[in-house]
Amino acid sequence: MLDDSDIHPLFHGAPDTVAFKKLRKRLVRDTREAIDRYGMIAPGGKWLVCLSGGKDSYTLLAILYELQWRGLLPVELLACNLDQGQPNFPATVLPAFLTQMGVPHRIEYRDTYSVVMDKTPQGRTLCTMCSRLRRANLYRIAREEGCTAVVLGHHRDDILETFFLNLFHGGKLATMPPKLKNDEGDLFLYRPLAHVAEADCEKFARDMNYPIIPCDLCGSQDGLQRQQIKRLLDGWEANSPGRRQKIFSALMNARPSHLLDPALFDFAGLTLDHNDPESP
Repeated sequence: MLDDSDIHPLFHGAPDTVAFKKLRKRLVRDTREAIDRYGMIAPGGKWLVCLSGGKDSYTLLAILYELQWRGLLPVELLACNLDQGQPNFPATVLPAFLTQMGVPHRIEYRDTYSVVMDKTPQGRTLCTMCSRLRRANLYRIAREEGCTAVVLGHHRDDILETFFLNLFHGGKLATMPPKLKNDEGDLFLYRPLAHVAEADCEKFARDMNYPIIPCDLCGSQDGLQRQQIKRLLDGWEANSPGRRQKIFSALMNARPSHLLDPALFDFAGLTLDHNDPESP
């Protein structure tokens, strides 16, 4: 049997240290936990695994391949990079890497960058429209490839930041769900790294020396609301280690009867039990 470090070319050159082995084991455990908890595996599944070239998507791809090798992920995997036409994007990096690793893949070019720059008002964040156009193209590609799910590399910290963005700026309690059905009802969107800490993705991708493509190629504006939230969470974590995980645990422990949304809990229909001796 192959040594664990040789289960796939994606793991060749893995550090032979106790710290790295513990990190890798934690990533596998947390990813498997999310996949099982949210029911992501279906018979005959084929996943379009979306790669941006960032630390998170490299980690996602590698861990999914490990789970597949261990017989814990009986689905077909197809890696996909959507080149959106950002200036100075190193277009050859991902195709060369995926070919070298022997990973089945599709590279798609769509100049959504020009559309975003043209349609976004001056001073507004580019992220919303960029994300919407990217998602539409990924759904299209998934259909063309016969996939059942689009798989993204969002991790625990992305989910927490989105929660606070919605709380502070959107006036709602919502975040990125680990599993979502698209509006047309023909595809799932999965986030298998939902339980994984961003720091673990960063350390794993760095230790594996994957060719990271920076995430600021589009000239992202300084002072974005997400960056402000990240700094806020960093401060909380520094003052109270474990705060991020505690907040994340709260997202999995919602109690509608202790909130204020009558669409989630029938407050108007709540009546007294007249057999209660304290009732009038």
